[in-house]
Amino acid sequence: MWRFRKGRELPDDEVENLEKKALSYIGFTFFILGFYVLYESASKLYTGEIPNPSLLGILIAIASIIVMPILYYMKLKTGRSLNSESLIADSKQSLACMYLSIALLIGLLLNYIYGIWQADPIVGILIAIYLLKEGYEILI
Repeated sequence: MWRFRKGRELPDDEVENLEKKALSYIGFTFFILGFYVLYESASKLYTGEIPNPSLLGILIAIASIIVMPILYYMKLKTGRSLNSESLIADSKQSLACMYLSIALLIGLLLNYIYGIWQADPIVGILIAIYLLKEGYEILI
């Protein structure tokens, strides 16, 4: 949003610089989120911390699984129509949020049904790898 607000008042070459700056910020946020999810998942796996399901957490995850694909699609479509790489990259964060919510539900269900508490942190590590890959692809 910051890029679009400032971009209306600037010449094309400065808009391009803003676009690159916004894109780099998005790439770094993928790294920050990826390392955070990796750390949390690995530490829970190492310490044996079993996830505790809560109704509110499950409802938020379900809402995220419903809303985030719509948000992803809208951002992607808008980014393509505006030729904005930063908005297209930002749309992938909405997709990543949906993946995290799916991982949360899978982990909770596998723990609840089969007693496999390790599923949540293992899926978290896989998602962290995805986040780090996306961040890397955005920044190169």
